[in-house]
Amino acid sequence: MLKNVRNFSIIAHIDHGKSTLADRLLEFTGTIEKRKMREQVLDSMELERERGITIKMQPVRMNYSEGGIAYELNLIDTPGHIDFSYEVSRALTAVEGSLLLVDATQGVQAQTLTTLGMAREQGLAIIPVLSKIDSPLARSAEVKEEIVQLLGCSPEDIVETSGKTGEGVDTLLSEIIRRIPPPRVVDAVSPKALVFDFQYSNHQGIILYVRNYEGSLKKGDALELKVAKERFLALEVGTFMPEPKALASLEAGEIGYVVTGIKRPGIASVGDTVVRERSATEALEGYMNPRPVVWASVYPEGQDDFAALRQALDRLRLSDASLSFEEEHSGSLGRGFRCGFLGMLHLEIITERLRREFDLNLIITTPSITYEVELKDGKRQKIYTPSLFPDHGSFLSVYEPWVRMRLITPTEYLGNIMQLLFPHEGVVQDTITFGDNRTELVVEMPLRELMRNFFDEVKSASSGFASLSYELADLRPAHVTRLDILVAEEIVPAFSRVVAVSRVQEEAEAAVEKLHKILPRQMFVTKIQGQALGRILSSRTLSAMQKDVTQHMYGGDITRKMKLREKQKKGKKKMRALGSVNIPQDVFLKMLRSEDK
Repeated sequence: MLKNVRNFSIIAHIDHGKSTLADRLLEFTGTIEKRKMREQVLDSMELERERGITIKMQPVRMNYSEGGIAYELNLIDTPGHIDFSYEVSRALTAVEGSLLLVDATQGVQAQTLTTLGMAREQGLAIIPVLSKIDSPLARSAEVKEEIVQLLGCSPEDIVETSGKTGEGVDTLLSEIIRRIPPPRVVDAVSPKALVFDFQYSNHQGIILYVRNYEGSLKKGDALELKVAKERFLALEVGTFMPEPKALASLEAGEIGYVVTGIKRPGIASVGDTVVRERSATEALEGYMNPRPVVWASVYPEGQDDFAALRQALDRLRLSDASLSFEEEHSGSLGRGFRCGFLGMLHLEIITERLRREFDLNLIITTPSITYEVELKDGKRQKIYTPSLFPDHGSFLSVYEPWVRMRLITPTEYLGNIMQLLFPHEGVVQDTITFGDNRTELVVEMPLRELMRNFFDEVKSASSGFASLSYELADLRPAHVTRLDILVAEEIVPAFSRVVAVSRVQEEAEAAVEKLHKILPRQMFVTKIQGQALGRILSSRTLSAMQKDVTQHMYGGDITRKMKLREKQKKGKKKMRALGSVNIPQDVFLKMLRSEDK
């Protein structure tokens, strides 16, 4: 019965214990046997388990009885990092309520406020949950007061739990049943289900993750994707427990999956509506397309792998709707793809998956953002790739995106953080104090500067206690230029970047120095130079590999050795003229990182 169904998600800042709490819910409801239990059971990707973060949302159904009544609890576990907030927004559309998880050792964080705002926009029931109450560092009373101020609730409304020990999980399940409303559905015969995610199977084709709003979905039904106008037969319907489990039907109000058998990419899209074939039913309101924040070009190390890279990106887009890419060509790197990402972590995760899951060796260009350049003929041009940024002096003006950022920190670190804002061109718009020792800064900053290692610097300045979240604001004038790195007097497009004119000398010196340290020595003397503003700003020389061509010779006339050395000298001169410098894949990766790891 629908009145016994509860659909909810868990939202929180990163590392507040969402996945651990989900583990205890699954264990307490008997969804997973204890002998099969493991940490982060809903995090199926190797990268998720390795890094201890959730990257993909994951739905799961739990059956639970209370007071002799059987309930069906549909949970969607969501990521906590700001880069994956698009995943969170999609999960919230498919549920009626959310558990707002706050770490008792850290308190309310910036991403807590962002995800709470999303949930409130959807009109969801919010259950505040205090996690990690068993920790010796827990500040339960102080953090509860922060939650009370944030939500305007009473302290008794907050459920105290420990994902580690399982304390409070039984109380939380009772509160979910009591405080989250059952689904509201329209009595209809024809099915109407929202696609909130999908994945691809080599055997079953595209598997749609759906929230059914009306009617019933059954195996063998003739269905249609309303927006894509693609018809298919439902090969299987079911739910996740947490492994896929086939069901006779997926009723209105329930969350589950539909196996389509479609094996062509580009058909399914997040936000589409599943209806009966040739039905006049209107499509449900879908999702806004995610807006890429960071752009980087990805090239195969060998052009023979270009087709494999295209196929790999197509496959990844089937499981990550926020990834966008289009083909491009570089004179020195060959054919590749310009890819749009939601942030630096998203870029790192996607490129790592390309290497691990598809065994590809890649060259990745320096990440950039989108600039709008006003040319001298009055036309405006969007620039996604630093190597295509016009030469200094060949344009009238440049416009770049700014962000509006919320930064929460303990008050004692406020001075350290304020010192970071000036070199990153940050402007404080508002300062809000809440709790006994917490300050929220509302800051506006160029997106370019936010991506310039600002996250790590904030964490370092606050000993890891500060947090931030951001949203894109408007376009504003920028005073920037293109910095090129030349190796053996040849520009390497992958190292080109757009930097502030005020910092170009410093950036050129740092980039050249770093490349000088990590680039393997060649058979000939190699110059590494930083070029911007129409001149060379920095230069280092990489000495040639030493090889004694006369080591096999003992005694004899000295002229024999001189002839061999002269021959070697001519060979090196010829190699230098050809400019053939071998740059290994790991050099490109190290240049991307803020520091060598």
